Amino acid sequence: MTTNQTHLPAQFGGQDQAERPLGRSIKRGMLNTCPACGQGKLFRAYLKVTDRCEACGEDYHHHRADDLPAYLVILLLGHILVAGYMMTDMAFPLPGWVHFAIWAPIGVVTSLLCLQPIKGGVVGLQWALRMHGFGGQDDEADHTGGHQG
Repeated sequence: MTTNQTHLPAQFGGQDQAERPLGRSIKRGMLNTCPACGQGKLFRAYLKVTDRCEACGEDYHHHRADDLPAYLVILLLGHILVAGYMMTDMAFPLPGWVHFAIWAPIGVVTSLLCLQPIKGGVVGLQWALRMHGFGGQDDEADHTGGHQG
């Protein structure tokens, strides 16, 4: 005896939620487009996220990227720049000031070019995981301090 059942996780209460693929949402954010529709612009300025997508109306005013994009840029570029410096120094032993003249501008320019796409990816990640208000509920903590009196 066979049955034709699909094994889906049970949902109790709430609404049916549309699927939000993680990879697609991060990619759309990194391309400066709305993670929801892929059409509207995500940034209104270099690092200022729009309040609302002009194409689909998705709200972004409550995103909380905070310092994560800067930490990710430091982590990635730190490894790349240190490895590049060490390999260059092994092949061409140069004075320290020459290495500084080479690697400092590369580090500054590369970090400025990477910061916006990484922040867009973080906003896309938050949208896909329904974090910080992207799921329809407010997740602000109660800031009463716990003391009364």
